[in-house]
Amino acid sequence: MASRGTSRQQYDLTMKLLLVGDSGVGKSCLLLRFVDDSFNPSFITTIGIDFKIRTVEINGKKVKLQIWDTAGQERFRTITTAYYRGAMGIILVYDVTDERSFNSVHNWYQTLNQHANEDAQLFLVGNKCDDEESRQVTKEQGEQLASELGVPFLEASAKSNKNVDAIFLELAKRFEEKMRNTQQGPGSAGIDVNSSNDTKSSCC
Repeated sequence: MASRGTSRQQYDLTMKLLLVGDSGVGKSCLLLRFVDDSFNPSFITTIGIDFKIRTVEINGKKVKLQIWDTAGQERFRTITTAYYRGAMGIILVYDVTDERSFNSVHNWYQTLNQHANEDAQLFLVGNKCDDEESRQVTKEQGEQLASELGVPFLEASAKSNKNVDAIFLELAKRFEEKMRNTQQGPGSAGIDVNSSNDTKSSCC
């Protein structure tokens, strides 16, 4: 169960999430779809950092998701990597219609290993899966890469709203479960989420 526009309400837990990936892969559109349930095909490329909040309910707990949308351009990397610290969930996005963005996943993964919490939960997402005519990366390629990295994977589409909620809610679920298992107090920040194999121009 999830609610939108609830940033002022009380919450039990806070989780910091990051969206990373090449410029133009649709990170901002995924965030806009998840928080506002809207889609803008001419969404302006993020400059630096953007930030949105959505509160979701997981197992009777209200979890406030603080979601940071990072710029994919190389010139902003120094700025954006400063926000990696403290993130409990990271969504690494590539564009299934752009093979270059898929090939960049390993570089992003190395950057995350250098700057993010070592046990933050990573989720690989192949965005724009609605555009089959322009597809350059197969679902099987995405699944294989996710298996190599040892992270969960889903294809998604901000345009058609496929799997968007599922990605964010899965990370929130794992976070709440971790909190419950470790019996941490409500409202804690910087809690780790264990990695598991289970399971951000024009954008979609």
